[in-house]
Amino acid sequence: MVSTELFAPAKLTLSLRVVGVRPDGFHEIEAEMVSLDFGDRLVVSEGVGLEVVGLEVDADDNLVVRALRLAGRTARVRIEKAVAAGAGLGGGSSDAAAILRWAGFDDLVAAASIGADVAYCLVGGRARVTGMGEVVEPLPFEERRFTLLTPPLACPTPAVYRRWDELGGPVGDHGNDLEPAAVDLVPELLWWRDEMADATGQRPRLAGSGSTWFVEGEYPGGERRVVRTLPPPVPSA
Repeated sequence: MVSTELFAPAKLTLSLRVVGVRPDGFHEIEAEMVSLDFGDRLVVSEGVGLEVVGLEVDADDNLVVRALRLAGRTARVRIEKAVAAGAGLGGGSSDAAAILRWAGFDDLVAAASIGADVAYCLVGGRARVTGMGEVVEPLPFEERRFTLLTPPLACPTPAVYRRWDELGGPVGDHGNDLEPAAVDLVPELLWWRDEMADATGQRPRLAGSGSTWFVEGEYPGGERRVVRTLPPPVPSA
């Protein structure tokens, strides 16, 4: 096998509504997501094993391992991490989707079974995402720029959803129903939100379950990162 380099773009959740809870406890959502020109890089080569460099993540139960298993493939994968775990930017899901795309695997329902955001990341671009994440409807691409601020805080998605349930299912005032639960679970998020608001003059929105805050437009400086949206990946020949 010749080594293949893959790009796994971060995803930004522009809006998220929790519209129901299934009998099994999983949540149904309505969301709009876009791909960004910022993300992880993967090198796939012959062999078996997983190496992660750049940022610390759990390599034992990594979504890439699950993706390889789902696709019935073996490979040695090196992940050069740029997207932090617990940042709400779908880094691990996008890594898994990159592997599934490399393997020619396109079953969205099965992809969502290993991680709710994996199905969207497999499609990419701009899309409306519903169900538990397995229903992905592509939307016309819009070139937009956003500024991100990712605090050194992790917001585990399952814990944020649990807190949302405990709070009685609040509706977020700024387009994200998970924001009240995330800031209740991790109050330090508010300090970073206010810092970004002071720097940009805008009221930041929380990306997914957090911890990243974002505003539209370009406001470089400090720990802020300016990104732009990407169209869907071009299918392999």
